[in-house]
Amino acid sequence: MTAHDYPDYPFTPKRLEVRPGLTMSYLDEGPRDGEIVLMLHGNPSWSFYWRHLVAGLSDRYRCIVPDHVGMGLSDKPQDADYTYTLQSRVDDLARLLDTLGIDGPLTLAVHDWGGMIGFGWALSHEAQVRRMLITNTAAFPLPAAKPLPWQLKLGRDMKLGALLIRGFNAFAAGAARDGVIRKMPADVRRAYEAPYDSWANRISTLRFVQDIPLAEGDPAWMLVDAAGKRLPAYADRPAFIGWGLRDFVFDHHFLEGFQRALPGAETHAFEDAGHYVMEDKHEVLVPAMRRFLDEHPIA
Repeated sequence: MTAHDYPDYPFTPKRLEVRPGLTMSYLDEGPRDGEIVLMLHGNPSWSFYWRHLVAGLSDRYRCIVPDHVGMGLSDKPQDADYTYTLQSRVDDLARLLDTLGIDGPLTLAVHDWGGMIGFGWALSHEAQVRRMLITNTAAFPLPAAKPLPWQLKLGRDMKLGALLIRGFNAFAAGAARDGVIRKMPADVRRAYEAPYDSWANRISTLRFVQDIPLAEGDPAWMLVDAAGKRLPAYADRPAFIGWGLRDFVFDHHFLEGFQRALPGAETHAFEDAGHYVMEDKHEVLVPAMRRFLDEHPIA
């Protein structure tokens, strides 16, 4: 399938060699001189998650939307050719933005593990982040009151979980099924699952889970811990939170963590939305996010 075969995804992705022999697919939509909105997906989705927001903003705003290496339409290297860690994701993002010459102010839009990638990158680019659009994500370690869901523990720590994820696409298919309250149309569900169509192409959906840090010593712990400690520093900037409350991973514990760190954030929380909140509530969230950005221009 080509990019134009996916529903509501009329965009033409660009490609960048972020490491020797490895290319990242990304969207760069909207006017070159528009205020930049950087949209970061998590696992097991891809830039497709942000398609409605790109469509709703790109007449005025420049939308930069990468597919992380191993995800979406980007290359899917095996372990010998790429280290699937949070730091690698942050480094890839930095390479993309440096290549595009994006060194000025931007809006950071995040979902799922995109929050850790984005706020991990922001540790060395804090001044660039002028506004935030936050959806069912994290920028700090697992809250003490929140146990790791068994579905993630299975994939993170057990061979059976690895077999289910890589052999049967359990993570992408399960998220497309259980990550929404309003059932996805069949073509939308297929679009979420399509990039992960073989054992080899599902490597990143597993490695993301295995990289979840739970304690000091885990590879991503220092970066996640540092990002969490820095999060309150963004409280002086406009923040918009759109949250699906029926998310068994990024539940109210994570929402409350963002609200404590960013007490002035405009929050829209939905009892009838799940993890893929931009699927369940895009008709509400896209105009609300557009209004929020219009009301808080970057000076």
